[in-house]
Amino acid sequence: MSLIGWLKGNRLVDVTAQDPLPVQQQGAITTRTADTLLVATTAVTNDANRDLLGSTSTELPTLDGCMQYRKLVWFYFRATDAATTYRVLARATDHNGAPLGAGWQTIASGTLPGDANTHNRIEIPSAGDGYYDQYRIEVQRTAGSNYNLISKIVGVR
Repeated sequence: MSLIGWLKGNRLVDVTAQDPLPVQQQGAITTRTADTLLVATTAVTNDANRDLLGSTSTELPTLDGCMQYRKLVWFYFRATDAATTYRVLARATDHNGAPLGAGWQTIASGTLPGDANTHNRIEIPSAGDGYYDQYRIEVQRTAGSNYNLISKIVGVR
């Protein structure tokens, strides 16, 4: 005999695997969804301002229409341990897609962590939420030989 029972219809039943306690949801259940935004292979060179799409045009975004995502997660695979710096730039746009101001805001920068033939990740932004419309992610080799960087960026709602 179970020590816990509940009223099922007009009779008292014991709690069992077949008759568990009834549960009523008391509020919204928060679920996070993620979307793949970019998969790219980038030839990392010593060219300044080269983004993950290979563009050196400083006005073109790597990712556009990202306002709905609170965070981006950049997964990457390094084919070598050549010293590589990165910059993550962001900006907001108006309803027509035009930038609200001149230039980009740097929200992250540093040296790509990880050794040769390793998988790594960088969260954008590293703390808090983002909600920018456009992002530009630039990589530049500062030592060693050119190599391919394989990237996947996921947007988290």
